[in-house]
Amino acid sequence: MLDRDGFRPNVGIILLNQRSQVFWGKRIRTHSWQFPQGGIDRGENPEQAMYRELHEEVGLLPQHVNVLARTRDWLRYEVPDRFIRRDARGHYKGQKQIWFLLQLVGHDWDLNLRATDHPEFDAWRWNDYWVPLDVVVEFKRGVYEMALTELARYVPRADPRADSRLDARPDHRNRYLRGGLHQRDLAHGQVSHRGLDGESRGQGPIETSSNHGRAGAFFELPPGATFEPDPQTSLNADVPAPKP
Repeated sequence: MLDRDGFRPNVGIILLNQRSQVFWGKRIRTHSWQFPQGGIDRGENPEQAMYRELHEEVGLLPQHVNVLARTRDWLRYEVPDRFIRRDARGHYKGQKQIWFLLQLVGHDWDLNLRATDHPEFDAWRWNDYWVPLDVVVEFKRGVYEMALTELARYVPRADPRADSRLDARPDHRNRYLRGGLHQRDLAHGQVSHRGLDGESRGQGPIETSSNHGRAGAFFELPPGATFEPDPQTSLNADVPAPKP
């Protein structure tokens, strides 16, 4: 569904925790980090699309969040031709977005990257509000800066008691989407690291509450990102290409 100028209606989500940090997701099989976002389907309004995307991408329901604000108007970005399917070139130009600022009123463990069969992220972390835009795909950076700037006035002061709350403790249900580990690896706290080409990279530690080492060389996570071994999935499983 495109408008007359070739832009697809879309929503973006800035999700805050009780310390006014933002949810920051790593797109599957890329080194790019971003906020949740997705298209508005025919018959949906932006708020309905936001709640649907919130559940599809991070597993949250309306009762898990409070809506603090939204952008007044559409924010647009153009997608370079190399990222557009050949059959869409010439009439698809990019995205126009309404951005929502939400605050999590549930817990970290309510987040679930596997809420659907077509996940967008394979890792997530909480980050300071002014996220590092150099890890965002270049053509989205301007919209991110505009959305963060417009919505900054609605960010509540961080709760000084938040660090003593249960959801400030390490939680091990939120973590990496895909690991392909065996139970024996979990028992010994080791994982055989493999690159995306399937080649072994040797043994390394699994990140647990008592071991906060690097979660796997092939993922290149920043400090604070999360890792979850999942014996039901395979590192070499086919994953649909994420939407632009």
